[in-house]
Amino acid sequence: MNEVQDKFLTNLKTELNYAEQTIINYQRDLAKFFRFLKKNNLNYLKINRDDIRKYLKYLDSLHLKNVSIARNLSCLRSFYNYLVREKYLDYNIFLSIKNPKLEKKLPNFLGYTEMQELLDSIETNSAEALRNRLIVELLYATGCRVSELCNIKLTNIDFSNHTIKIWGKGSKERIVYYGEYAADFLEKYLAHAREELLKGSKSSYLLISNRGTNLNVNEVEFIMQKIVHDLALNRHVTPHTLRHTFATHLLNNGADIKSVQELLGHASLNTTGIYTHVTSDRLKEVYLKTFPRNKGN
Repeated sequence: MNEVQDKFLTNLKTELNYAEQTIINYQRDLAKFFRFLKKNNLNYLKINRDDIRKYLKYLDSLHLKNVSIARNLSCLRSFYNYLVREKYLDYNIFLSIKNPKLEKKLPNFLGYTEMQELLDSIETNSAEALRNRLIVELLYATGCRVSELCNIKLTNIDFSNHTIKIWGKGSKERIVYYGEYAADFLEKYLAHAREELLKGSKSSYLLISNRGTNLNVNEVEFIMQKIVHDLALNRHVTPHTLRHTFATHLLNNGADIKSVQELLGHASLNTTGIYTHVTSDRLKEVYLKTFPRNKGN
């Protein structure tokens, strides 16, 4: 990795507060791009649209899905934006390159019964178990990303109003809410479990690992895997599944899509729009109950 790449990745972390996994993905995407440039004797500061088209064909030859190609382009747009800001270039050539069309996938979410079973399956008879229950309660109650959850500090929580200040993608700040169930487990966790997990050390973060340090994304994902495995739930469930579940349940119970967009921290309403596909059952029920020309009425 050259010095410019290294500075760019550091900027993503320190200035823009990108998630750890996003930075890892961008590092891999940049490495792939620079290998292509080296193989074709190209200078990254002097590439043109034909060079980019050749690179896209190269990505396609690797049998990458469109979503992975789109992420590569997103990485390179960000990298070349950085080069423009730092005066290496006058303009960003990748701004004129369109993403490939993405397949619209319905979000993976849990039904009400499945969600309740998942919550009820988590024992709370130890500090570790109580922390794990709190993790699932907060992911479901707030709809936050797993990286956002790991970065919650005690000072971010307004206990009286049941709100948490979150820093999302691109250091964007938003407020999320949590209800009585999450508040109950939060109180229990802070009363004894957190201090026990800290083992005498100090931390400003809410969620503490078994080593006495703040939890990271990989550890939360592993905790979720174990909970799902122990429940023998025949579903692929990740922390992000609970974010999808949060949004779907809100819409199914009458929340407007603009409010859900703000709670999720989506920059575009189009991103939130994927959840409208899974609310048709509720809409059908409302229609059948309320349309005057329906025989049931």
